[in-house]
Amino acid sequence: MSGQKIFSFPGGIKLAHRKEASSEKAIEPLPMPDRLILPLRHSAGSAPMPIVKTGEKVKKGQCLASAESWISASLHAPTSGTVRDIGDYPIAHPSGLAALCIVIEADGEDAWVERRPFLEDSARLGPEATQRYLQGMGVVGMGGAVLPSHVKLSKAPGISLETLIVNGAECEPFITCDDRLMRERSDEIASGIIFLVELLGAREAIIAIEDNKPEAAAAMRAALSARLETTANDIRVTIIPAVYPAGSLKQLIYMLTGKRAPAGVLPAQLGVQCFNTATIHAIWRALAHGEPVISRIITVTGNVNRPGNLEAPLGTPILDILRYAEVRPETDGCLVGGPMMGFLLPNYDAPIGKGANCLIARSPEFFPARAPESPCMRCTSCAQVCPQGLLPYEMYRWSRVKDFAKVINYNINECIECGCCSYVCASSIPLVQYFRFAKDEIRTAARKKEAADKARERFEFRQFRIEREKEERSLKLARAAQKSAAEQAEIAAAVERVGSSGATTREHGEKA
Repeated sequence: MSGQKIFSFPGGIKLAHRKEASSEKAIEPLPMPDRLILPLRHSAGSAPMPIVKTGEKVKKGQCLASAESWISASLHAPTSGTVRDIGDYPIAHPSGLAALCIVIEADGEDAWVERRPFLEDSARLGPEATQRYLQGMGVVGMGGAVLPSHVKLSKAPGISLETLIVNGAECEPFITCDDRLMRERSDEIASGIIFLVELLGAREAIIAIEDNKPEAAAAMRAALSARLETTANDIRVTIIPAVYPAGSLKQLIYMLTGKRAPAGVLPAQLGVQCFNTATIHAIWRALAHGEPVISRIITVTGNVNRPGNLEAPLGTPILDILRYAEVRPETDGCLVGGPMMGFLLPNYDAPIGKGANCLIARSPEFFPARAPESPCMRCTSCAQVCPQGLLPYEMYRWSRVKDFAKVINYNINECIECGCCSYVCASSIPLVQYFRFAKDEIRTAARKKEAADKARERFEFRQFRIEREKEERSLKLARAAQKSAAEQAEIAAAVERVGSSGATTREHGEKA
């Protein structure tokens, strides 16, 4: 245990870890599938634009789609082969809907494109060039949020970064991929941490690891001790209690710093930035080896004969992974992510993406059937475990009757959808599903209102422009009429002058 003070966040629950099936299984490479399906929308923000065409030959690590906006990240080929299609395919999403994907047929050669490390260039060119480089290498948050990492490397104006938090908590049951990554590749993670501390100008870095991962903590301490002489910053491993959801962003920041992040306030505005261990590993591989993000480590567990931690090429169909793990016949579904915040996969043909960290083959042995939903008893158990200090039973009450104004009054936007309330609900109410529904409806209403406001503004501006053009035309016509009248007056005066001059001449002639 470290000597650092740990602040206790409200609520939370102690869960059975269920990690023993895969925690002692070393990371192993998954055989390359014959076909890879790569969704273009693989991160938060806008999708990158394809820069390859159907039938084109590509090499491993070659850019397939380029980021066109700031909140976006590029996409690369996980192996060499041929682009067979750019079209809609099912993706790993609870909706089961299809999305635009690039399909690559592997040629079996796994031939790399030319790689160029950026580490020395980063020191010479500075933070902005490094951000652009990481965006081009497709580095995103691999802890679940999949926010492009270069965005988080931007400093908040006027705020100095005090603390870099490295999230190695991995608090959901079953998942062990980050645990194994810290055990086996601690040297690269430690190098990445030191690089980020210097890049961001952070005063300190805290590597947070739950107390059920002693081997990972020991490995990270050993890796850091061999490198701390290269930096003057305070970098340390801190052991935190294994209380779910300790790995959630707001809870982790509060536990380590005592700082609370209100709704709408970004961690950087508090002088804190947080990266997952897998993200830091990906950043270091990109900088030191010129490798874009083309694979990820994923835990495969549950009702399978070969649970473990696989390094899988992005775009691998989930069915291929389950077959490799020898999924058992009685499996009745597959969860993507952990049992608390993951979702049931509608289509096994969907591929894994950068944010997928776990596949759990579901069966009654691992996930007994829940009791039927019954009316809320208002026992307040949900409120007692809510890590955000909310009142889930009130949020549920008004979500159920679609009174979203009252739902907003109960701060539903503060809900992190951790699932603690659903887990303890004595009435077996899927509370998080109601909250997700309410959030979607509120967001949809907000978008409609925004669209209506913009339409009204456009209409009002059009009316204003029409009236202004009318006034301008009237003014122009008035000026033209005034000018014409003046010209007519001048002509009349000239004619009169000519007439009077002619008359005078005639008079002189007659006298003569």
